[in-house]
Amino acid sequence: MEIIKKPVIKLEKISFSYPGSTVRILDALDLEVYARDRIGLIAPNGSGKTTLFHTIMGLCRPDAGTIEIFGRQVSTEHEFQAVRSKIGLLFQDADDQLFCPTVVDDVAFGPLNLGLSPDKARLRAQKILSDLGIADLETAITHRLSGGQKRLVALAAVLAMEPRVLLLDEPTAGLDNQVKATLVKILNSLDIAHVVISHEFNFLTSVTDRVFSMENGKILTDDEVSVHQHEHMHKLGNRPHKHI
Repeated sequence: MEIIKKPVIKLEKISFSYPGSTVRILDALDLEVYARDRIGLIAPNGSGKTTLFHTIMGLCRPDAGTIEIFGRQVSTEHEFQAVRSKIGLLFQDADDQLFCPTVVDDVAFGPLNLGLSPDKARLRAQKILSDLGIADLETAITHRLSGGQKRLVALAAVLAMEPRVLLLDEPTAGLDNQVKATLVKILNSLDIAHVVISHEFNFLTSVTDRVFSMENGKILTDDEVSVHQHEHMHKLGNRPHKHI
């Protein structure tokens, strides 16, 4: 029997305008994300990319269209609450996501809200920090961290929720090359679907398999830039690398 795969996120004909405005930020937008999809979105400011993420999370409610998350249609706050813990949203500004006194408190906050005991939540937070290579920041005061450190801690806080899908909004903004390389390594080690918004095309091609542009409130699926990996011999040796 053929197994029919269903998208983990499906948006169909989604339109959205902010209150008091007639401008459609999203205009009959369609998107399907399947398990283990690695999708990049690139577009200029004001094209609706962040609004798209907020719509998926139920922070913005569409004027028209339907949203399905994990095979279920969602439209009410109660329905969105039931799925939010399995979709990890990394905000563009890490300061919007970090509010506890120390790093380990920030990372353990989500698991505590899921019902884990303080000890288990702390152990999960410590493991995530170790996995990301930032265990040394465990007791650091969050607001004293550098921008790059805050971004990695915010990602740790998202991953501590054990999401099935990641939504990353400009994750490289303000990062130096070293932290950016760490982020690439982390994302490529994950075995879950992720959708990444970025202005940096080279970064997108290093962490996604498909890159789409967004224009006039729509995702231009006909304008896909495919990313593939293969091996061949060259002067630097026989090793996998990416081309577009």
